[in-house]
Amino acid sequence: MVRIILGSVTALALAAPAVAAPLAVRVVDAAGKPVRDAVVTFYPNGQARAPRAGGRYVISQKDLQFHPFLAVVPVGAEVSFPNLDNTRHHVYSFSPAKRFELKLFAKDQSRAVRFDRAGVVPLGCNIHDQMTAFVVVTDSVWTARTNAQGVAAFADTPGGPGRVTVWHPYLRAPGGKLQQALAAGQTRLNFSARLRPPAPAMHTDY
Repeated sequence: MVRIILGSVTALALAAPAVAAPLAVRVVDAAGKPVRDAVVTFYPNGQARAPRAGGRYVISQKDLQFHPFLAVVPVGAEVSFPNLDNTRHHVYSFSPAKRFELKLFAKDQSRAVRFDRAGVVPLGCNIHDQMTAFVVVTDSVWTARTNAQGVAAFADTPGGPGRVTVWHPYLRAPGGKLQQALAAGQTRLNFSARLRPPAPAMHTDY
């Protein structure tokens, strides 16, 4: 489990279930190229398991950007927002999953927010319009980001049937999310995603 969020692959699985089943989810774009850093979540029917919210989670502001650009945290996580810039920031979100404002705070000051509802929370700065980032708040331990091959692999799911969702900040779909059903005994699933190009000010190397 990630303690300090640095934009690396995040896997929130905890103890293995009694009967573990592997699951590999591959995400490609319209040209068939792997999509990295898509957030994949598996919800088994009747066997949901929420991740623990313990740990330390940090999204810093440095060089007029949020770091990391994409963070995955469990429901109930408290995230710190330290300001490392020589200017003040005003961090906010109007997301239904978490609406908040951290009004002007200066260099070396920090604020914290508890994310108590699952969903995607876009972040912005009321002073610096180019600053954007996303927090994905998950309520399933089977949540991971795709790697450079576009694959999110789970070694210990309870198996299907269930539902698999894929979210990516540049995905062209309602809510930026796709989903498919996973049948009993199925261990692989493929998604084809249509992505829009990121805005020039947005991160492309998160």
